[in-house]
Amino acid sequence: MFSGGAARWIEKAAPPQGRFIDVDDVRLHYLDVGAGPAIVMIHGLGGQMGDFTYALVDKLKDRYRVIVVERPGSGYSNRGAHSSARLGSQAKTIAEFIQVLGLDSPLVVGHSLGGAVALTVALDHPEHVGGLALIAPLTHPQTTVPPLFNGLVIPFPWLRWIVAWTIAAPAAITQQEPAAKILFGPETPPDDFAGKGAELLSLHPRTFYSASTDLMALGEDLPGLSERYASLDMPVGVVFGTGDRILDPALHGEAMVGKIAGLELELIAGGGHMLPVTQPQRTADFIVRIAQRVSPPVAERMRA
Repeated sequence: MFSGGAARWIEKAAPPQGRFIDVDDVRLHYLDVGAGPAIVMIHGLGGQMGDFTYALVDKLKDRYRVIVVERPGSGYSNRGAHSSARLGSQAKTIAEFIQVLGLDSPLVVGHSLGGAVALTVALDHPEHVGGLALIAPLTHPQTTVPPLFNGLVIPFPWLRWIVAWTIAAPAAITQQEPAAKILFGPETPPDDFAGKGAELLSLHPRTFYSASTDLMALGEDLPGLSERYASLDMPVGVVFGTGDRILDPALHGEAMVGKIAGLELELIAGGGHMLPVTQPQRTADFIVRIAQRVSPPVAERMRA
């Protein structure tokens, strides 16, 4: 009863910001603003487009066409009846989304788990990616789950659904403040992020179910993914906050150096995991630097 009412209240308080498009059996929610070379942004575990629209998109849209897509099952995007949470399945959907929009080798930006998805798109569908700008990305297997996400470790889908629609929402509400301190720490969460960033959607039962499903699927793909990085032949950049409390900058950032030719690594002293929110200008500058290394679209090269 409580979770159903909470879900309706959340949807009313944080309605969709963008438009919808059908890709195979997935209905994706996305925002498309600005003009210029295209940038596609993919958010992380339990996130949604507000992670980027809170502050980052406005710093890019005057120079770029910025497209923020909510991953299958996240925010207002659904996960099709025949779609899995595996990285390859999500990457296929994003690649087809890029193709349906008619984008010509855009820069793909991935934050956290979105970084793993972005890497998979580039590895499996390189013809649809001009370069990668990865923000605090998940890049390598690790032996433990970040403590903040321990509650998402539910191996059985039926149990996941029960937890999502019974205790997940009230538990998340009571833990919202301490959880935000971990997620953003050592930086401070903005006071208005819950509203302006549409972070209320993280409390939705559907978000819990999808985030748990995403997390449980990762073990099948990450080991093989990290062994393929040397094959990437495109501009790639990684930015991490040195104080990140979710993903280890050494394991997921510094370990990438030498695995991809020409990779650019930037470390932001004292930065946390939510750099698109807490360090929007530094993050925008990083994205622009990588975008400037991307070859012009095919149509533009033909005109030259």
